Amino acid sequence: MNYIKVHEKIGVKKQTYGKKIGSHLTRYLYNSFTKITFNYHFYRYIFLKTVVNNLIFYYIIIMLLDVQNLNAGLEDGKEILRDLNIQIGQGETHVLMGPNGAGKSSLGNALMGNPVYKITGGKILFKDTDITEESADKRAKLGMFMSFQSPLEVPGISLEAFIRSAIQQKTGEHVKLFQFQKELKRCMELLSMNPDYARRDLNVGFSGGERKKSEILQLLMLKPDFAILDETDSGLDVDAIRFVAKGIEEYRKMTNGSLLIITHTTKILEGLAVDKTHIIVKGHIVKTGDGSLFKEINEKGFEEFIK
Repeated sequence: MNYIKVHEKIGVKKQTYGKKIGSHLTRYLYNSFTKITFNYHFYRYIFLKTVVNNLIFYYIIIMLLDVQNLNAGLEDGKEILRDLNIQIGQGETHVLMGPNGAGKSSLGNALMGNPVYKITGGKILFKDTDITEESADKRAKLGMFMSFQSPLEVPGISLEAFIRSAIQQKTGEHVKLFQFQKELKRCMELLSMNPDYARRDLNVGFSGGERKKSEILQLLMLKPDFAILDETDSGLDVDAIRFVAKGIEEYRKMTNGSLLIITHTTKILEGLAVDKTHIIVKGHIVKTGDGSLFKEINEKGFEEFIK
């Protein structure tokens, strides 16, 4: 983002100083200012205000995902998500926690467009585009990705062929074989995956740990703008969690993408800078805090939120 153009766009003429922090955040210092939300290059930018030592700071956030009053349930009419709101900026890492049956995985599936879930109210904006009624494949092409809690076996297509086809479907361009295989090898080595798995049928005969690594391998190869990781750490031993976490860190370094991590534990979060933690109970987000909140939950549990 060119901050000079944004400066002109909103008509601010006062002297400023600012510096880029990554590609998603720019800080400005003003004597006084009014909170503004505006669109620029198909993204929504929001000014957030904070005061430090009597100086007013404003942060410009690119809003990637904006979920507004979402209600959703199953086709049989059972309501699961109730008036749920969540906003995720570009480059941010959010953690979603809650007791069993709270609606964590349901939210992930609803965001990704799983047809099993029916949206009954509210809307989902991604890159400032209303995707509430869009199919899962169109959301994926826009830059969304979801790793599954229990990845399925897909006989008849190898892991390598599946990833290559997915990249081609997403970009609409021919995938150059040499470059693809070189990057695939690098990512598999990062995850400590046996290279033979690339030629095996997708998830067929894979252990639980290898299936989860396969999901993170797809994340690294597809490089989505926004990834939902649904309990990727469940059922993994300490070593597997370490390699999966390493893959997630690599994804952030490569793409500056956004993450919504659904988890019960904090092990997979070690080494990640968490921007916000959300607590969901009975399909509704009851509390949002910073990265320290998930540590508090890990120590005390959800008892104070279940009423």
